[in-house]
Amino acid sequence: MSRIFAISFVFLLSIISGCANNNLKSPESKDVFLTVDFQEGKTLRYRFVSERETVVDWNPRNSVVENSESVLNKTNEKLDLVMLYTPLEINPYGLSTIEVTCQEAKVSRSVGAPKDAAEYLNEKTFTFKVDSSGKIHDYSELGELIKQAGQKAFSSGTGSNKIKEPDMIGDFIATQWFLWDSISNIPNAAQGVEIGQSWKSKLSVPTPMVSRLARDVTYKLDEIQPNENIAVINSTYKKSGTVPKSWPVPYTGSFQVRGTFGFLGGYKLLDLAGWGKELFNVELGQIEEYNQQYEMIIEAAIPIGISVNPIINIKQTISMKLIEE
Repeated sequence: MSRIFAISFVFLLSIISGCANNNLKSPESKDVFLTVDFQEGKTLRYRFVSERETVVDWNPRNSVVENSESVLNKTNEKLDLVMLYTPLEINPYGLSTIEVTCQEAKVSRSVGAPKDAAEYLNEKTFTFKVDSSGKIHDYSELGELIKQAGQKAFSSGTGSNKIKEPDMIGDFIATQWFLWDSISNIPNAAQGVEIGQSWKSKLSVPTPMVSRLARDVTYKLDEIQPNENIAVINSTYKKSGTVPKSWPVPYTGSFQVRGTFGFLGGYKLLDLAGWGKELFNVELGQIEEYNQQYEMIIEAAIPIGISVNPIINIKQTISMKLIEE
């Protein structure tokens, strides 16, 4: 019933808006109404996977192309999450309260390291409030959990001598902070979305180094698969020059970083490009799956006066899929 109420409410808003602008849509309109919905007593279970290949070229010779004379350092890392979303209170006209449980958090890395701080999130629970557009209105508990995980990333030392180990907390942020980003950023959503329509947003960029980067996103409603009533939303990515201050930061204070990315510094994002695809169930108001892929090139500096600027190439994939019980 909540789904019916949500659709009816959005449809009513569209009529009111259309009348106000004297531009009421005809029955032949192909606009699609995309709303996020939950069913009472039903938990949604998703698997998220964030993985990347990082190659550091220590001798790029002013070129980002690998060559036989370059000294390359290659690593792979992967975060595997299983998250449960259970509605505690459903309000199709306002904010619904959702309880989120991390059922599984596992990190694998090609280079040996202590237990990843992202695994601290295993079996942790938080709640947030979300409206039918998919916009999250209360990040407080999630933000606190991210800070707690950030403290687990330090292995030894105190004050400015603290040592931070490699971690994939940024990958957790990229999957959980930006849920339903494609839906929540639709302009004038109450008027529906036309097939072929595009809109913009920003998403975070997790990296193996301590950084704050963003990618500009262009979403496009590509088609509606009629047999299953699935909206296909494609996306493209490019580097962004700004990062919203509201995005979370897992660490505070001064510290040192262990390994290659503690030795390097002065990171400069040269390029970022990629694409994504999302399948959204229009009838049920839920994401079925998505896949995001992009590649970025970062220039680094060696802070000891050596006039060599290593080039870092990162290939990133972030995916999510609904797991049926």
